[in-house]
Amino acid sequence: MYYTGFADEASKDFDKQIAATKELGWTNIESRAIGDKNLSTLSDAEFEAVSEKLQMNGVTINCYGSAIANWAKDPRSEKDFTASKKELEDVIPRMQKLGISMLRGMSFAVVRDTGPDSPEIRKEVFSKVRSLVEICKDAGILYLHENCMNYGGMSPDHTLRLIEAINSPNFKLVFDTGNPVMTYDRRGEKPYSKQNAFEFYRQVKEFVHYVHIKDGIYQNETDGIFPESKWTFAGEGDGFVKEIVADLLTSGYNGGFSMEPHMQVVFHDNSQDSKEELMYKNYIEYGRRFMELVAGA
Repeated sequence: MYYTGFADEASKDFDKQIAATKELGWTNIESRAIGDKNLSTLSDAEFEAVSEKLQMNGVTINCYGSAIANWAKDPRSEKDFTASKKELEDVIPRMQKLGISMLRGMSFAVVRDTGPDSPEIRKEVFSKVRSLVEICKDAGILYLHENCMNYGGMSPDHTLRLIEAINSPNFKLVFDTGNPVMTYDRRGEKPYSKQNAFEFYRQVKEFVHYVHIKDGIYQNETDGIFPESKWTFAGEGDGFVKEIVADLLTSGYNGGFSMEPHMQVVFHDNSQDSKEELMYKNYIEYGRRFMELVAGA
């Protein structure tokens, strides 16, 4: 078992991402934003600089947190599919150079103008995700699907249906403990209720290869894709983090726990720190608190 995290929640500055990782005593980063770019969009010179900094500091990127087939991409849009395919093809050589074997991907946006079980939508999702996974398979990379605001994230049944349809050893799950808190269980008829993270986890457990640690409390719906949620330290929200972590460890889980606080800042009374400083401190505190949670599991 090892610790890692979306270090861009400590800072967008890559030097500070490395510093935060080392301060926690970790050696891994799940890479998402590097400045205002990512691994697929860095220039060749910028990528070489990132590679050198990792090597100099004894830090590795264990997973690429991509935007491939994510919640902003419509499964019916060829433009969105092309963008996902391009990101994948651009990043693979860089992942291979850095020895990154895992990629976080999704299964396209929840379509709002038709039912969640539309055969036409299901066909598009299955076909396009299968194509992306095949590219990963040829490159020796695992496509890890995250339960989020996407087709597979609509319920554990949708996840299992997706796994059966893709049917590839290179398609596995990254389970996010916090996403069910804000996500509707889109089974049956409306009105839908919010998902239960522990029940979702239990039903897909055998396919979980990696875990995102996030926790929070649902507040209310918004006009956008994501509801308003109050994000908390792990174990203090409705994500059943303690129960899921304990069950994983009891079952012999030996994968990564990746921090994704989403809290942005820690609210310290009379703090004179800048938002950037608060983000960094929050990431460190989040990581330390989670390690304490694991120690007590």
